[in-house]
Amino acid sequence: MNSRGSANRLSSTSNFRSRISFLMLSMFSTMAALYVAGRLWMDSENRVYLIQELDRRTGQGRSAISVDDTLKIITCREQQKRLTALQMELGKASEEGFVSKHLLDNNEKDSKKKLLAVIGVSTNFGNKKNRDAIRKAWMPTGPARKKLEEEKGIVIRFVIGRSLNRGDSSDRAIDDESRSFDDFIILNDHVESPQEQSKKTKSFFAHAVEHWDAEFYAKVNDNVYVNLDAIGSVLTTYLDKPRAYIGCMKSGEVFSQPEQKWYEPEWWKFGDGKSYFRHASGEIFAVSKALAQFISINRSMLRSYAHDDVSAGSWFIGLDVKYVDEGKFCCSSWSSGSVCAAA
Repeated sequence: MNSRGSANRLSSTSNFRSRISFLMLSMFSTMAALYVAGRLWMDSENRVYLIQELDRRTGQGRSAISVDDTLKIITCREQQKRLTALQMELGKASEEGFVSKHLLDNNEKDSKKKLLAVIGVSTNFGNKKNRDAIRKAWMPTGPARKKLEEEKGIVIRFVIGRSLNRGDSSDRAIDDESRSFDDFIILNDHVESPQEQSKKTKSFFAHAVEHWDAEFYAKVNDNVYVNLDAIGSVLTTYLDKPRAYIGCMKSGEVFSQPEQKWYEPEWWKFGDGKSYFRHASGEIFAVSKALAQFISINRSMLRSYAHDDVSAGSWFIGLDVKYVDEGKFCCSSWSSGSVCAAA
């Protein structure tokens, strides 16, 4: 009896284990089948897409796509899926108020109308009378300046550097004047000096193109009176020139003697003829955005000569630039249609 009972128990245990093993094997088989089916389904989707892409490319369906193209197509599909998911997340975040400040700033900038011109009036510490005269004559202040920017797309700022003795009375006077009128570009990294005018002009273009999106950027001396309607009209005629260098073009003798007024320390670079290459007069000239960006990007490598007009001309030699000899930018006399007159 005992031996028969023991045999029955052993048989039951063996049957139970067999059922467990069968169930485990069935479960693993099912999972494997689902995995394989899923992969086949994904591969079939990719194959359908590749066939459609092939048909689109050839129009015949008989050519083969290279392995590289196959991998690129699959990668593009995966990137598209990720992009779609990110767009959904961004949309959700936007609805909940979690939008980055960078995106908001960019959207605000993009929504603004592009300016026609940014005009920098180069000035120095001792020329406050010139600045006051310009504000009365042709440079609006307060709400009128804001209206000019919004309606005509013209921004005007005085441009000045810092004193060699940082924080002295000259710096403080400019800071006070800037707070009163809010019409300065103060180049904090530039030391104001007559010998550094070329570097100052270069810094202005770099600063202006980094802070304003405009079609043109113009430099003017603070002893020049400008007709804003005329300069706006003239610049508009050159909107189709993407790399325009506009001014009263000239060339002339290179002075090699230190006692001469327009002495050029590097006179020997201009050859035996001692004649400057063609360049715009420094009283007023304008460049299109592409050239201002070129100056900004390459400012550390661009050579500065004794005079800023010669320096500016040298920056564009060798570039595919449209030189515009615009007679209306010649300030020697105030004639009909002229944009400027020298004081």
